[in-house]
Amino acid sequence: MVQRVAVIGAGVGGLASVKCCLDEGLEPTCFERSEDIGGLWRYTESRDGGRVSVYRSVITNTSKEMSCFSDFPCPEDFPNFLPHSLLLEYFQMYAQHFDLLRHIRFKTTALSVRKRPDFATSGQWEVVTETSGIQESHIFDAVMVCTGHYQEPYLPLASFPGIDTRFKGQYLHSREYKDVEAFRGKRVLVVGIGNTGGDLSVELSRVAAKVFLSARSSTWVFSRVSDHGFPLDMVRTTRFNHFLDWLLPSALMKRIKFWKCNSWFNHVNYGLASAKRCGIIVNEELPFCLLSGTVVLKPNVKEFTESSAVFGTTEENIDVVLFATGYIFSFPFLEDSVRSLFDDNRSLYKCIFPPQLEKPTLAIIGLVQLTGSVMVGAEMQARWVTGIFAGGRWVPPVKRDLSRRENLKMSFISYTDEIASCAGVKPSMLRLLLTDPQLALAVFFGPCTPYQYRLMGRGKWSGAREAILTQWQRTLKPLRTRVMDDSSDGSDGWHWTWLLALPVALTAGFLLSKYSQLGWTPQAGLQV
Repeated sequence: MVQRVAVIGAGVGGLASVKCCLDEGLEPTCFERSEDIGGLWRYTESRDGGRVSVYRSVITNTSKEMSCFSDFPCPEDFPNFLPHSLLLEYFQMYAQHFDLLRHIRFKTTALSVRKRPDFATSGQWEVVTETSGIQESHIFDAVMVCTGHYQEPYLPLASFPGIDTRFKGQYLHSREYKDVEAFRGKRVLVVGIGNTGGDLSVELSRVAAKVFLSARSSTWVFSRVSDHGFPLDMVRTTRFNHFLDWLLPSALMKRIKFWKCNSWFNHVNYGLASAKRCGIIVNEELPFCLLSGTVVLKPNVKEFTESSAVFGTTEENIDVVLFATGYIFSFPFLEDSVRSLFDDNRSLYKCIFPPQLEKPTLAIIGLVQLTGSVMVGAEMQARWVTGIFAGGRWVPPVKRDLSRRENLKMSFISYTDEIASCAGVKPSMLRLLLTDPQLALAVFFGPCTPYQYRLMGRGKWSGAREAILTQWQRTLKPLRTRVMDDSSDGSDGWHWTWLLALPVALTAGFLLSKYSQLGWTPQAGLQV
């Protein structure tokens, strides 16, 4: 049985892992190479040391209610979308509340993680760390790697002929970007139309002479604000919508989503997306920047000359090329025989466990891309993993479990429910309908907030029900800074909505329970 656990990294995944270890009666030791918690979200001006951090203006893409730890809601007066400083403050509150800091060794780098000679029977690891130039060897029963996938910049210079031979301007990766000052008055080309590329293009357009945004693929652009002003992820990420995705024909759902995406603006007119499969980014301002010409969308770059970028047409006098081309994950401290098991990013069992290890005592936390908050997914992974370490049931993977392409974003609810089922903490809709109809309706039709996974099973939290029933109050609280005299009261309408929704929820719960008895899972249904 596992007792001593090494946790590498004190970002969101590391904090959740330490806390989950303590919940299961384990003894965690967390090694963090910097001087504080927060990982990627701890902003620093420094561009040295190999540490990745967010840029100065970054704000979360997922709302506080959809991103918080499942048993520790964000303060109600925090805004719905958090700048990095407030998110870091929340992490510090979490660490203090659960007394996590005493388990973290700061300014300590993990140099190597190797299987012990008797690993086949003991499952133990030898971890070598370095603090202030002094190396130390430790023996642990298990290891949780929480360094995330924002580690090494992906800079595909070979795909852009001339960039490092002919081009006389400056080029850099978005990891080196902190703020706009160095780009004032310049003609800037941003390569890559992910969330970072969109954000930086908008921000630079306020000070640069001109910004060009090069997009290799099509992309849908969403706003964080829904039609009625609520956070979009709280409105869209519901079990009811998830059920409809499974229930209705995929062609019909695709048409509905295509119509919904274009109801804000026609993506084809902007050159962003067509009816084919597209990526998704979150950016309220990019459409207006394109409409006003402060950002000009371009296709993929064919080549660079001394001062120009050639797309088919040519844009002259480019001063700076900013590559927002993402990151590649690497775990240099893991021994080669282990690292080679998942170098292709698709071999991790449930996106967590390297396959073919004799003992499931190494877990990779947070190396997953979801349509919702990765923070919630990482905490759920940590809960399942620590449950296994503490003696919970372990089902070895079979070949079909390793066939998914994990570099594609997976459904937030599908994946989180999958891991919650493994951990025995997935909420039972039928049981809730029979015992607490009000809560059942909030769980099924309301946002799929992380508190839902604290209603039952290991780690059940007594405050989960109240957190779910008051989540909209915490959403509206930071907006109530100027109270309006509104005599209209929409509560009666909500009462009628809940009443009409009850038979739908009962039917859905019945169908889900019947299908689960036949071995149906949401993932299987969605793949049909």
